[in-house]
Formats: sequence, C-alpha cells, structure tokens
Amino acid sequence: MSVARLVSDPARPTISFELYPPRSPAAAEQLLRTVDALAGCGPDFFSVTYGASGSTRSTSRDLVRHVLTSTPVPVVAHLTCVGASRAEVIGTVRDYLDVGVRSFLALRGDPPAGQPDWQPHPDGVARACDLVELLQVVDRCHRATSPDRPVDEGPLSIAVAAFPAAPPVQRGAGDVEVLLAKQRAGADFAITQVFYEAHDYTRHVAAARAAGVTIPLLPGIIPMTDPGRLLRLQGLTGVAVPRALLARLEAAAEHGPAAVHAEGIRAGAVLARRVLDAGAPGLHVYTFNTHHAALDLLEGAHLGGGAVPAPDLASGPWVTASHSTTLRQAQH
Repeated sequence: MSVARLVSDPARPTISFELYPPRSPAAAEQLLRTVDALAGCGPDFFSVTYGASGSTRSTSRDLVRHVLTSTPVPVVAHLTCVGASRAEVIGTVRDYLDVGVRSFLALRGDPPAGQPDWQPHPDGVARACDLVELLQVVDRCHRATSPDRPVDEGPLSIAVAAFPAAPPVQRGAGDVEVLLAKQRAGADFAITQVFYEAHDYTRHVAAARAAGVTIPLLPGIIPMTDPGRLLRLQGLTGVAVPRALLARLEAAAEHGPAAVHAEGIRAGAVLARRVLDAGAPGLHVYTFNTHHAALDLLEGAHLGGGAVPAPDLASGPWVTASHSTTLRQAQH
C-alpha cells in the first residue's frame, strides 16, 4: 500500500519519523542505531530531509538508500526546489526514483542563510505547487523510458507542507489558498510544521476544509524534552514556545535531566493525544536523529514505544475512543 493511501486510511492513525542526514562520522553511527530502533516498532514511513538549495543532496540520497535497503519501511524523500535549476531538480528526482523512492515531500525551501545577495536560479522552480506538478511529469517520463520498472508501481505519493502555527507575518492571508493550490497540483497529503497547542492544528484544519482542502493534514510533533532546542526552533520557524511549557521544563530541571525528559514527554504526549482525538490521521515525529524521546513520546500517547507513564487526560474534553489504538510491532 502506498504511503498516501496509508495516511488516508481512516481505520487507524499512522506513525512516522523524520530523519536528517548526519553531519559527522560519530553522528552517522548514532543515526544507524536510531534507524534500527525506530524501524523495530513498525512505523508506516520515514521521511528524510534535504538541505537548503540541495546542500545535502548526496548524504540525503545515501540515507534514503540505507533505510530502503536495511529496513522494510518506506521513505518519503524531502525535495526542495529553491535555488536549483529545473534540470538539477529533475536529476535529483531521477536519482531517487532509481533507488526505489515512490514518495516525496515537495517543498519550496528557504534561501541559504547568510547570503544577502542570493538570487534564485533563473531557470528554477519557484513554488512548491510547481514542484508537485514536476514530480509527476518526471515520474511518467522515467517510467516510460525505464522498461525494467515494475508495471504495477502506481502513482507517486506526494506530500507538501502546512503551517498551522506560523506567525501572521509569515503565514499571510493566503496560507490556506497556497495549500489548496498544492492539492490542485496533485498533492496527496500535508505534513505540518511544529506547533505546541492543539487548537492551532484544529483551527488550521477547519480553515483548510472550509476553503476546499480535502487532503489529510498530518501533524508534525516534536519531543519537548530539550528547552534549548525548542528555543532554537523558535528562532528558525518563528513559532513561539509557550512560556508555560518553558516554565515547567525549568522547574523540572531542578530535579535533574531525567525530570526534564519526563516533563517534556508528558507535554508532547498530551498534545499528541489531543490532535489524534480531534481526528488527526496520525503523528509524524521529528526525531532529531535520536530514538529514545521519540519512542517515549509514543508510549506516553498510548501508541507503544518507551516507558514513560501516559499523561492523565481523563478530565479533558478531548477524550474519545476514536483513536484508542496501539502501534503494531511488525505489520500494524
């Protein structure tokens, strides 16, 4: 079953994990352990990031190949188009198709940091919706010119980004319209950027549905165990970390790192359960290339994984039985 069909399946929530290419030999060794540990819990897919302007093209492709050859888990390959020529984008897509990738996350991407004079490529792909269309064209051409490809591969699964908590200055009035344009171009589902409040996700879904967006909106969830990382993400994304969350983590720090970890996991698990009980199609966990917090988050959200006690949700209005499920250990 394709990734798009899995995410669209209303019978159960999907579980998936984001990975990024390692930046050093030591990081590569840790990542191999992380992939093994996460693959062992039977996720529906991994996603693998792709650096600004293709800066990690080679290492991203190597990581994708490793996951595909060493695990039974499908891979959604991130692909950015900003700064690249159309020919370069086509070449990257063909490289991924050649190693067996059938799923992509189509992103415009951000210009390289620290380059104030940077200009987009004059023969580039300017928008994510254009990249969605180009992916489908390249796949059709690739299949037509590759007679050894299986005839039953089916269409690509194409994901795009959604931004439920982006600040208004970034989001703009047309954010939902942009998502609708991506759907019209052929996107199958969206994965959200980080958010910390369930109502940010539910409001975004409601606005998208009102505008005609019908594709699943898969929430991206981070383990909230590292206050420093949360603040760095705030600087990168513009999504403010709730002061109450930072205060709880700071209070827990008086009792040591384990207490901070447990408090962060509880906060993430509460958020995960709230969006699932509101009808989210699954969870896409940003792992930061470590497995302990990601698996503990799933355990805390009643989805299997680690050993942190589940959050007390009994008094919340979000409690329903609609997603009372466990993460399957092999084939779900």
